[in-house]
Amino acid sequence: MKAMAEPLTEKELWSKAIQYLARREYTRKELVDKLGKLSPENVEAVLNSLESDGYQSDRRFTESFVRMRAAQGHGLNRIRFDLQKKGVGSNLLNEILEELCVDWYEQAAEVYSRKYALELNDSDYKEKSKRIRFMSQRGYSMDEIMHAISQHHSEID
Repeated sequence: MKAMAEPLTEKELWSKAIQYLARREYTRKELVDKLGKLSPENVEAVLNSLESDGYQSDRRFTESFVRMRAAQGHGLNRIRFDLQKKGVGSNLLNEILEELCVDWYEQAAEVYSRKYALELNDSDYKEKSKRIRFMSQRGYSMDEIMHAISQHHSEID
């Protein structure tokens, strides 16, 4: 039978958390998931300490994540979904989106233009569906997608 490992002390858990945070930013939920396996009883105290000392910040993580994903060409719906999985609340996301002022319509048009150099034939419904599905999977709303298609169509004409 395998012996259970001793739970980590608060100091050991703090050191482990710092190791994680030295590599990249983490949300509080991600750290709870990672550190909770090692020592569930000390996690909250350690995370409160890290947050008050400025080592961990959901705000900083979210700002960085939104900038990175927007630069990669992801839309708001996809970013919102990914952040919810990481434990970021919609209020915090909305605050950060107001500060960043991303024009999702313009970004959708850029992503569409990069991906599709050729004009879309109006009678080719299969190709149009394929393009809409691609943009939708990237996280753009139907309004943003239609704007991107019409923008691209007018640029080519």
